[in-house]
Amino acid sequence: MFRNSLLVGAIGAATIALSAPAAAEVVDKSADHFVTRDSAMVKATPKAVWLALIEPAGWWDDAHTWSGSAANLSIVPQGGGCFCERIPEKDAAADTGLAGSAQHMTVVMAEPMKVLRMRGALGPLQSEPVDGVLTVTMQPVTGGGTKLVWEYVVAGHLRYPVDKISAAVDGVMSQQLGHLADKLGRVEETAPAKPAAAPAKPAAAPAKPAEAPTATQSPAPKPAAPKPAPAKPAATTDDVGAALDAMGDKKDDKDND
Repeated sequence: MFRNSLLVGAIGAATIALSAPAAAEVVDKSADHFVTRDSAMVKATPKAVWLALIEPAGWWDDAHTWSGSAANLSIVPQGGGCFCERIPEKDAAADTGLAGSAQHMTVVMAEPMKVLRMRGALGPLQSEPVDGVLTVTMQPVTGGGTKLVWEYVVAGHLRYPVDKISAAVDGVMSQQLGHLADKLGRVEETAPAKPAAAPAKPAAAPAKPAEAPTATQSPAPKPAAPKPAPAKPAATTDDVGAALDAMGDKKDDKDND
């Protein structure tokens, strides 16, 4: 459960940190904050990614819940919506149990197929005077598929050693992204190949001076204007802010058409 797994990671257990994919990284940290970031490329379209993302019961790890089952998780994908967990009742022989619940995060931005942002302190961070912001962006990839960038920013007073709690949280966040990517068909990210250098052109012969047209000759036609180069496909980025800025630029271009 959350209370066990992250707490163990915070006091130095290596198992959580080792579970994180190699792409995971704590990209920034200080005495009172840290930032974890990871990314994954999947075969699914942005729409399929969005529909899976807002159904955490289908990919979140059972071990990182309060109830012990991801089936009890839900996200209401709208401003003010809850990333919540139902804690089922446990009946005893002589008494009827009572159900409980936990609010993990609150949705502050939900733009389908583009970005889901939620605010809240996950796991044992819930007991600390800190706040966290999780931003998940979805970027369409040229040729098909989607790139997911998953960033969690935590700030405030921490009673845990920052080096250990940030590594533990990073591992858990990357584990959840890994489950989601596997569900959607993970593909390996490859760097674009550099084009081969063009062979050197032979030196051109000096141009002959143009002859003035005679009375019976027509002037030579003017060369046609060069055609504009085709637009390059939008590049994906691991930076959440840049990804959102790019989405905004595309929207502005459409509005101006």
